[in-house]
Amino acid sequence: MKKYIKLSTIALALSLGFTSCKDYLDRLPDDRAEVNNTEKVTSLLVSAYPTHSANFLLWMSSDNVEDNGKLYTAQPNQIKMYRWEDVETEGNDDPRSLWNDCYTRIGSANIALEAIAAQGDPASLNGQKAEALLCRAFAMFTLSNIFCMAYDPTKAEKYMGLPYPKVSGTSVDERGTMKELYENINADIEAALPLLDDNHLSVPKFHFNTKTAYAFAARFNLYYHQYDKAIDYATKVLGSNPLDVMRDYTAYVSLSYTDMYHMYVNSGEKANLMLLPAYSILGRVSTGSTNYRRFNHNMKILSYETFWAIAPWSNSNATSGSNTLYLAHRQWGTDQYVFCPTQLEEFEYTDKTGNSGYAHIIDTPFTGDETLLVRAEAYALKGDFTNALADMNTWMSTNCVPALPYSTWSGTKTTPTLTADYLNDYYSRMSYAEVTPTTDRARTIRKVLHPQGFTVAEGTQESLVQLILHMRRVMNIYNGLRFQDLKRYGIEFTHFIEGEDPRVFKAGDLRGAIQLPNDVINAGLPANPREGDIITNE
Repeated sequence: MKKYIKLSTIALALSLGFTSCKDYLDRLPDDRAEVNNTEKVTSLLVSAYPTHSANFLLWMSSDNVEDNGKLYTAQPNQIKMYRWEDVETEGNDDPRSLWNDCYTRIGSANIALEAIAAQGDPASLNGQKAEALLCRAFAMFTLSNIFCMAYDPTKAEKYMGLPYPKVSGTSVDERGTMKELYENINADIEAALPLLDDNHLSVPKFHFNTKTAYAFAARFNLYYHQYDKAIDYATKVLGSNPLDVMRDYTAYVSLSYTDMYHMYVNSGEKANLMLLPAYSILGRVSTGSTNYRRFNHNMKILSYETFWAIAPWSNSNATSGSNTLYLAHRQWGTDQYVFCPTQLEEFEYTDKTGNSGYAHIIDTPFTGDETLLVRAEAYALKGDFTNALADMNTWMSTNCVPALPYSTWSGTKTTPTLTADYLNDYYSRMSYAEVTPTTDRARTIRKVLHPQGFTVAEGTQESLVQLILHMRRVMNIYNGLRFQDLKRYGIEFTHFIEGEDPRVFKAGDLRGAIQLPNDVINAGLPANPREGDIITNE
């Protein structure tokens, strides 16, 4: 087995201006000695949250973007991401920065846990202990979604996992398996949940408050194929009335795109369970910056794949596009880029005279609306179609503009009510999307599914899952979850490139595990395999 330098600390060392690991470790004991009371532990946990986001990387890797042609400009990292090639640049949105940032946050969480243990693990620090465990689990879950395959229990002992540091300053010498990785994440979550206490949180929505913790637990267990737990944890977030934690889009319809953005990311928005600022140029790219315009969410994707696509909430009887979604009316841009203002750029000036600084986004990694769809999907996969439809109709009630019934074009405007019969009939009249579309009309929201490690039965179960996946796609347009859904369900799709053969992403495609940073591979950590490689854990 190859050995390499301490991966539990390599990210910290790299983030500290490329100082050596030894230099960093020489300072660490003094730093840890200072974390010796409740206030210092609480303060340290602020540094256990990520400051970088994978949203741009995963968005560019997904089916939400397309090539506008060589007439338009793209940056080197954007080109690599779109092609599913190794990204060697080192910007804030690139794999190296994401790797370093997550392992840095894990280091902070581990130091906090050790400080709590050094104080005798008092009950008064239960809230901080839960927060530290959740921060470690969340960072590892984030890394797994970037650098690993989708969890598949039939292959979990073959797919590579990632180093899971639990003791600061201690070497972790192997990647392990996906099975071990998910077991570790699960153990941290399960250890944290009974300890939850929000009393130490001065700004709860920027931390793992109780609702956010259960939303994270629900999503993780959905990916882990633990559907009963996903339902249980999601219900703890949603309560008896999910509308209490969902957006009221009627408040957004008359706003300018900047005002809509500010409302969308406001900490007072009841749907926002957590807010995370991050260094990222995603807001610049999505809004059509000239230097990033070649690969983008364009009018073709908008019209046939996302917000304007023909879908079961349309009153057009599947013969033309749909503008039933509130967000279908909240689109700005041109033929080459169309954006919904949910993650605009926040620019931090370090030198206003020189017009320099750092681009940021404010991410909403957990929301009530997304948690509702986590529960709906878990219900659907369990075969509980009644409860799945109830959640889907709740989502429709807040996301769809009431309209006149298609059959009469008169009467009271309502939101369509979904039933199993209606969805089965609807999808039976819709063709499956072509993996490599030959015409624009060959693009539909009905995808051929190749679920990774689970099954979806023909008929009602597939009809519900198809629509839930489309709901998730439009709602999570920029936050990276679409690429996870493509991986989990083995949905095949194509990235066209002008002047080249189309590139097809296959079910179980090994490129779904983004390649590790070069310096980490050079340090001895096995690289992610690619087609033709022999997968081994030795």
